[in-house]
Amino acid sequence: MKIKVSIFLFIFLFCFPYLLLASHGLHLAPPQKPPKNATFVNLAGIVKNTHGEPVNEAEVKVLIGDREIETIETAENGKFLSRFFITPNELENKNIKIEIKKTSYKTEILKLDPKSLARQNNNVYFTGDIILKRVIGPAFWVSTVVFLLVYVLIGFELLHRTLAAMLGAAIMLIISYTIGTFNPEYHILSYKAAIAAIDMNVIFLLMGMMIIIGVLKHTGIFQWCAYKSYALAKGNVFLLCVILMFFTAFTSAFLDNVTTMLLLSGVAIEICVALSINPLHFLIPLVLASNIGGTATLIGDPPNILIGSYASLSFLQFVEALAPICLVCMIALSIYTKLVWGKEFAKAKIDNLDKFIEELKEKYKITDAKLLSYGGGVLAVVIFLFLTESIWHMEVSIAALFGAALLVTIAIIQDKINLIELIEKDIEWPTLLFFIFLFMLVAAVESTGLLDLIADWILKLSQGNFVAACTFIVWVSAIISAFVDNIPFTATMLPIVGYLSNVIPEAHNTLWWALALGACFGGNGTIIGASANVVTIGIAESKGYPTTFIDFMKVAFPYMIITIIIANIWLLVLRP
Repeated sequence: MKIKVSIFLFIFLFCFPYLLLASHGLHLAPPQKPPKNATFVNLAGIVKNTHGEPVNEAEVKVLIGDREIETIETAENGKFLSRFFITPNELENKNIKIEIKKTSYKTEILKLDPKSLARQNNNVYFTGDIILKRVIGPAFWVSTVVFLLVYVLIGFELLHRTLAAMLGAAIMLIISYTIGTFNPEYHILSYKAAIAAIDMNVIFLLMGMMIIIGVLKHTGIFQWCAYKSYALAKGNVFLLCVILMFFTAFTSAFLDNVTTMLLLSGVAIEICVALSINPLHFLIPLVLASNIGGTATLIGDPPNILIGSYASLSFLQFVEALAPICLVCMIALSIYTKLVWGKEFAKAKIDNLDKFIEELKEKYKITDAKLLSYGGGVLAVVIFLFLTESIWHMEVSIAALFGAALLVTIAIIQDKINLIELIEKDIEWPTLLFFIFLFMLVAAVESTGLLDLIADWILKLSQGNFVAACTFIVWVSAIISAFVDNIPFTATMLPIVGYLSNVIPEAHNTLWWALALGACFGGNGTIIGASANVVTIGIAESKGYPTTFIDFMKVAFPYMIITIIIANIWLLVLRP
């Protein structure tokens, strides 16, 4: 009985694959044995576009005469590899054809004479790069229209930016897998490519820093620093504003600008009310300082995080290149503040300075010194790892996640925080999701050729001249970032600036700094130019101190122009 069962199982397992394939109309052919005197053909190469970038997911079909050998797909780095044998008759009488095809590219057919290929024993070899030229087809137009619509939805705040980005990415993917299934010309982006486009270094860096900030918020350190600034100024309102601006800029270099302004705005408003001056005369300089300070480091502003991850620039490189110019712009902001708001500061009324300082001291004290010591120590370790990144060859996100995990573990053991509350309230999930869908959107328009066209246009406009390209990037980035969210704009510009940095010999990393300075400084131009602006003006309005788009722009936009002029001269003279 056991023998019969064993024989049945053997027959079933042997026949099952054939039955399964037959049920789908397929047949499992036995592997072909190469005949005597057969020659093995080895084909390898990299498929690239006209910018020299690898083309992934391109369909590579190999044929000998009319006989199809195999169809393969290029890898993420554009490489393909094929190995097969041909008979002596095919070697003498037939060509090998390599047909490369991908949506938004012109199909390229390469004909090879086997007799002319490199030979060794019974092997022939072909290796080389194959260039695909762009074509503007349905996928290009669909992706461009959807991309621009997302920009409009975000720029005019018709939808929350996360929802707008998700909608755009979902539309591109659904078109690719529905209409694109029947007509490949409408295939914009594959799911695999969409997932590969997500830069997890950016996502994890943001998440780690959000967690660290979330823990530090429970210590009262930011409000205490604001009180100390007032005590240090000793009633001099202009000096107080300058101290708070530099503190805000320094804090924003390491923490999220929005969080910094959320924590400082309440204290600033209370001080201004006590001094009988309009809180907006403090808040606007502070938010301008926040955007300047955030430009100084890799982690200070989301555009910098995007640039650093894409261009593999270290924390130290950002500090060396951008911190000095940010300091110059902060000095310029101090002078500008004196000229614009100096008369208003002179009207401040202080009845009893000492009493008011005592009231602030009592209200804004360190609430948890022990947690602050833990948090300060962990943050110091994280920043040390950022600064020594070149030694460890470690992504900055690893340092951020390590610090976040360590600090949360310590805080929970000490019973200082609630983990669920921290995850729900302090990690800005809409922001992280926005980045994820934004990466997909940019990958789609990059795949269909929009970014290549823009890069070629900028190169043609600048005629390959470094000065023209640098000036163009910093000014266009600033003007556009003043009116639309600088995060999607920066993400769109990354491949373009990357291409220009490669083809303009003098560029080095300077064009990356031009993009960072333009996008971050440009955020100071209008209320909607940066998230910190929106949040700060919203807090002021909720306290009974509203301002209009035009009123904000009247004082902020001229300062933005001043900083862009400084940045442009700095970049062209020093070329960091």
